[in-house]
Amino acid sequence: MNTPRNVIIVGTAYPFRGGGISTFNERMARAYQQQGDDVTIYTFSLQYPSFLFPGKSQYSSEPAPGDLRIEVAVNSVNPFNWFRVGRKLRKLKPDLVIIRYWIPFMAPSLGTIASVIRKNKHSKVVAITDNIIPHEKMPGGRLLSKYFVNRCDAFVAMSRSVLSDLEKLDNQKPKTYTPHPLYDNFGKAISKDEAKRNLGLDSQTAYILFFGFIREYKGLDLLLKAFADERLRKSDVKLLIAGEFYIDRQPYLDLINTMGISEKVILHDRFIPNTEIVNYFCAAEIVAQPYREATQSGITQVAYHFNKPMITTNVGGLSETVPDGKVGYVVNPVSGEIADALVRFFTENKEREFSANAAVEKQRFSWENFLKVIDDLINQLKKE
Repeated sequence: MNTPRNVIIVGTAYPFRGGGISTFNERMARAYQQQGDDVTIYTFSLQYPSFLFPGKSQYSSEPAPGDLRIEVAVNSVNPFNWFRVGRKLRKLKPDLVIIRYWIPFMAPSLGTIASVIRKNKHSKVVAITDNIIPHEKMPGGRLLSKYFVNRCDAFVAMSRSVLSDLEKLDNQKPKTYTPHPLYDNFGKAISKDEAKRNLGLDSQTAYILFFGFIREYKGLDLLLKAFADERLRKSDVKLLIAGEFYIDRQPYLDLINTMGISEKVILHDRFIPNTEIVNYFCAAEIVAQPYREATQSGITQVAYHFNKPMITTNVGGLSETVPDGKVGYVVNPVSGEIADALVRFFTENKEREFSANAAVEKQRFSWENFLKVIDDLINQLKKE
């Protein structure tokens, strides 16, 4: 049996609401706890200044997770705080510090904290990097990411494209690719009929689900244009959109009206809390991710948890986790190809086959495997 370690995770967690990053960090903390490690998450006291946050609220309305130790500590814009948190963690001498990095805005705070911690010559700092080059470009983003990368010991990338971006900034430190692990913390699946009742949906209608924060790069407009295809327009299939707009919603509403598909689209324009996620995925026949660009997607791993077929685009790391023709379809980010794949899915009655394949395929996305990848990086560092 391995000796229990002191593990610190630095990144978003409660009281910030459960988007993909906070949900991931909390699930990862539980994975370490399950193998006997002592874990604390250091979350933000201020994550984004309110004028930079595109949504309605940064904070969760759900109860605090009672099984996790979470310290509210990091102020993303206060340099004095960065050094104070870094010195505290340096003194604690954790065996492993995992920092979650997803946007260059966080590079100064997280990079400085990492730099201070490493001065104790004991703690290993491993960064889990969602993005190195962000989806929405920002001035100086590459330089900020390099600042952060220079201050960590090793890196995990959850798509090969991010691993390639890391190599461009640093070709010396240990780094590896491993897929995004499974989101298995949203409860057991329920029947399709029950899920539809919970959402007030028609039990006789089939639904395609688009889920998550709505940003331009996620290609919702491509999916809407695909839905204007006459074959889908005449079908009994509807599009269920569930998520908060992080951009102006009006162009999407105009597109729905212009194409005359308002009766085919159900829009739940709000943040969906973790406790309601089961309803949306279990009500759907297939989950659509029509992204224009991407690195990896946590939505894929939620779909896998509920054994849901997927249609995704051949961008970033999405095709690495969704085998084409096995658990879904991988197409180019073109509305016509998206429409063709959806029509094929329903006309060939692929739901049962793809769902069964998803139940098998998801076994390779375990948290046990993910933590082993991090341990392998640490072992590399010890040999150097």
